[in-house]
Amino acid sequence: MKLHTLKSTPGARVEKHRVGRGHAAGKGKQAGKGQSGQNKRHGHRLGFEGGQTPWFRRIGKRGFTNVNHVEYQVVNLKDLEQNFKANATVDLESLFKANLIKRSMPVKLLGNGKLTKKLNVTLHAASKSAIDAVEQAGGKFTIL
Repeated sequence: MKLHTLKSTPGARVEKHRVGRGHAAGKGKQAGKGQSGQNKRHGHRLGFEGGQTPWFRRIGKRGFTNVNHVEYQVVNLKDLEQNFKANATVDLESLFKANLIKRSMPVKLLGNGKLTKKLNVTLHAASKSAIDAVEQAGGKFTIL
């Protein structure tokens, strides 16, 4: 088989219809557009519903997007209890190695669970109860 001998499969290539070129051509007179009306002519923009109030205006808008919103990855006290030994330093690198976070977003420590080990925690944010629990266990919390 050589490139100059290749042929397309029968029916794979269909010639373009030239509409509005007389009856004999098969698509003459109204050119497949039906009788008079808006759809026969120029057409209309996306979302146009013939003069009826369009869908995107009927459906109300609600709320807004806060540009200052920060999305945190969540780590709980029970995760620290399970994955770290006493007197360990908990930071972004150690949490990543323990498979508790991804590198993309800031991390917040929440107070779900109990902490009995002394840990030195350095993260972006924490809840009041989480900070209290870390300090009550003898550890220290530092904000990045």
